[in-house]
Amino acid sequence: MLRRWWPVPFLLLILLLLQGKLWTGAGGWRDARNLRATVEAQRLENARLQKRNDALSAEVEDLKSGETAVEERARSELGMIKPGETFYRVVEPRSRKEAAPAESAAPP
Repeated sequence: MLRRWWPVPFLLLILLLLQGKLWTGAGGWRDARNLRATVEAQRLENARLQKRNDALSAEVEDLKSGETAVEERARSELGMIKPGETFYRVVEPRSRKEAAPAESAAPP
């Protein structure tokens, strides 16, 4: 009777070894979990970059099609004005506390 059941413990041992490799080995359960987390992080990054690309595409389209966007950008970034307009620069007065270090640093 013992001869008939000898493969069972042997097969159970092989099964346990294979299960151990599945749970702890390379490409096992732990690696799959880490890979899922990496994929999710990449999906979030892709979504963020896609929003940025969409905004840039809309801005490019706006610059191609409309004069208003070009004018607004020229005014804000380049300080340009239209012919016949008068440019006024408003300068905030400096307080005495801000001016004091600059005056004390000047040579006598």
